[in-house]
Order: sequence, then C-alpha cells, then structure tokens
Amino acid sequence: MQLSMKEQMLHILLEHNGEYVSGQKISEQLGCSRTAIWKHISELRKEGYELEAMQRRGYRIIQQPNNIRSHNIHVGLKTEFVGQNIVYHESVSSTQTIAHQLAHEGAEEGTLVAADEQGKGKGRLGRDWHSPKGTGVWMSLILRPKIPPQQAPQLTLLAAVAVVKGIKEAVGLDCEIKWPNDILIHGKKVVGILTELQAEADRIQSVIIGIGINVNVKEFPEELQNKATSLLIEKSGKEINRAALMQRILEQTERIYKQYLKEGFPIIKLLWESYAVSLGKEIKATTINGSFEGYAKGITEEGVLLIEDKEGEIHQIYSADIEISSQT
Repeated sequence: MQLSMKEQMLHILLEHNGEYVSGQKISEQLGCSRTAIWKHISELRKEGYELEAMQRRGYRIIQQPNNIRSHNIHVGLKTEFVGQNIVYHESVSSTQTIAHQLAHEGAEEGTLVAADEQGKGKGRLGRDWHSPKGTGVWMSLILRPKIPPQQAPQLTLLAAVAVVKGIKEAVGLDCEIKWPNDILIHGKKVVGILTELQAEADRIQSVIIGIGINVNVKEFPEELQNKATSLLIEKSGKEINRAALMQRILEQTERIYKQYLKEGFPIIKLLWESYAVSLGKEIKATTINGSFEGYAKGITEEGVLLIEDKEGEIHQIYSADIEISSQT
C-alpha cells in the first residue's frame, strides 16, 4: 500500500533519528509545499508527536506517542502484504467482528484491523477478553490460504510461534505456549489467539486470526491477577512501544506464513513444540464432553493435541481448556 504524504514525512523524520531535517529537503523529497509540510506537522502534534521546529535547521522528532494508528504501524513495517492495509479504530466492540465483515466484503489478504480499545473482546469458548484502552494490542488479521478447511487449526499454532518470536525480538522476553493458543510468561497468560473461519465445504474463503496482547496493562481485575500478566509487568514497569511490537509480530507472521505455504506444517510443528510448555507433562483437559487427565504427548500434523491417559490410550483433542497439573 502507498504511504500517505503524512506517513512519508513521518518516515523521513524517523529515519534521521532525532536530528533536524530541513523543510526544503522534506519539500523536495515529497514534492509538496512548505505550507503542506506545516499542515502535516500540526496533525502529528495533535496525535501526540513532540516535534521541534527551528528556523534554518528544520524539524525533528523529540518524542513519539505510544499509539497504534495506521501510520505508526506502516512506517518501519517490513512486509510485502501482511499489515499493509490497516483499518484502525479508536474503540470497537471487537476487532474480530469487523474483520469478519471486511473479509466477507472481499478485503485483501493481509488486511489488519486494530483498535485501542475493545468493548467486547472475544476469547475462546465465547469468553470476554479484558481489553482496556491504550494499554494493549488488540488486532485481527485476514489471511486467505489455499489449504483444506481441516488444516485451518495449523494457523493458530503458526500465529502463536510468530507472536512468541515477535515479542522476543521487540521486547527481549521469552514466552511459552500452552496448547492451543495461550502464550505465557512465568505461567501467566500474556497473549490470547483466536482463529475463526469463513469457509465452504471444500475450501477456505478466509481465516481471521485475532490476537490480544497485554502490553502496558499495569493491573488486572482481582479474578485475573493470578492468571494474567503483561509485558510491562514482566519488564519491571518499563513501557513497551506497541506499534514497534506489532511490526515485529507482523513481520514474523508473514515470514513464517510464506514458509508454511511453501514447505507445509512440519517446520511450524517443530517450532511450536520448541516453545510448548505442556508437552511431556501431566495435564487436565476439559472438553464439552467432560474432563480427563493424562500426559501431553505432542501434536499431530493437523495441530491436534495428543493425550495419553493412565490406561495408555491416546486421545486426540481438538478443542479443550488445558491445565498443567503442577499449576492446579
């Protein structure tokens, strides 16, 4: 997607890393007037950018806001299609709901819906997701893979690997994955992933991958304090730049997704298992048909969890809540 003039100007200023850029140079690079430059400078200031203007020297960025508007994500994003079309809302009921509608209307692959706040964030099994304003990453990504519908669960595992790698690159924190879609730090949930399909009997029309990340959440409701954490808490109170985090996750997603389409699931399976916290451990699986305990043995080529019960029988788990016995 073509960057807007404001985005191009922001890119120029960021490239100079706090040094002054003359108005003449910006004008020549963008092919616009000094008046247009001043207009965009004013818009950026309203959005929270701290900009300094000095006669004969030009403009420089002193401080960036920690927001996730489209241009904050676009500028510096190194992808071909993932996140190149961004639909941003300050507040929504759920990014998943909007992404479903856009996908139905023909939105291109890689389209991203992002919001600063969700009123009714969607988790698995119809649960709500705690999504306070301006503190997290709440986003939904539209993919259109040419794979059979039964292989769609693989994309949840792919997304989990991409998020773990993106967090490590952007923040330096190591995460673990609890099947199928929870990402943990020190046993507490920091990311949830929800994958939903639009499909016919024999083909996928779109896959909507919803990702919710507790980034700069300082505290949680009492009922979540022993279950949830945030990147800020794990970094000892150091605020995380949300746009930069999203960029790294989107870049990892595109890289791994392209590899997956070319080489298949085995490489994703190996990566996922390297981060898995539950494999080889005794777990409790709660499904719609009841609960049972056993040892997590691994996942199939379709991403289905294998559990061996106490009688040695192997069960295939397609959807369940998983508790690791040592944590119960």
